[in-house]
Amino acid sequence: MADLDALLRDLAAEGAELEALVAGLAEPEWARPTPAAGWTVAHQIGHLAWTDEVAALAATDAATGGSAFTDLLTAAAARVATFVDDAAAEAAATPPAELLQRWRRGRTELAAALRAVPADAKVPWFGPPMRPGSMATARLMETWAHGQDVADALGVHREPTDRLRSVAHIGVRTRDFAYTLRELPVPGTEFRVELRAPSGELWAWGPADAAERVTGPALDFCLLVTQRRHPDDLELRTTGAEAARWLTIAQAFAGPPGSGREPTRKN
Repeated sequence: MADLDALLRDLAAEGAELEALVAGLAEPEWARPTPAAGWTVAHQIGHLAWTDEVAALAATDAATGGSAFTDLLTAAAARVATFVDDAAAEAAATPPAELLQRWRRGRTELAAALRAVPADAKVPWFGPPMRPGSMATARLMETWAHGQDVADALGVHREPTDRLRSVAHIGVRTRDFAYTLRELPVPGTEFRVELRAPSGELWAWGPADAAERVTGPALDFCLLVTQRRHPDDLELRTTGAEAARWLTIAQAFAGPPGSGREPTRKN
């Protein structure tokens, strides 16, 4: 993967692209529903703003030895099933101009906080602690995924970029997590994943001679692992029964198993 500075540049670019998509919306458009049940455009941006703030808090703790993130986890324990949605709803009630300013400030603070984390330290999180580069990758993945929900709600096509490499990387790295999350046995062998980047470059993970394989456009793989499209709507190809099974459970984000999206193609 790229170094931290490169990842943070990509994260900044992803955030700026999404901000440009919503900055000119009339206030009623912020209430437009997105494909995520119960979430409007404002919920999506509010969630990103809140999560970036929490990630900055965690990174600051990693740099200073503080406990603010641990304190937040303790406070959230009583409402573990709802605190993420609650935070999104609270943020969504903010006037759009204020919400955009909050999100912009949070993105800047997160980048600075991640740069301040010592090289040998990890950032605490809701799942396993992460190196700063992994946190930046996770934030890029989530910014892109929630941006897809906003784009879908607005009927806008986003031109894919090679920033998708980070999204694809975390999608590959979370293979075992997806199985464990569903209490399924983790495959004992590595998979080969070969993806065609938006630039035309071939991205690959896993042994070249692996029996279980996934191939196709990088965009489609990223839409799959973030559960923004149903596998039937994507041009992904598999070799091996276990690789085919993975496409039905893949999940690059933390939290309980997602419900995904319904297929739009007719058989």
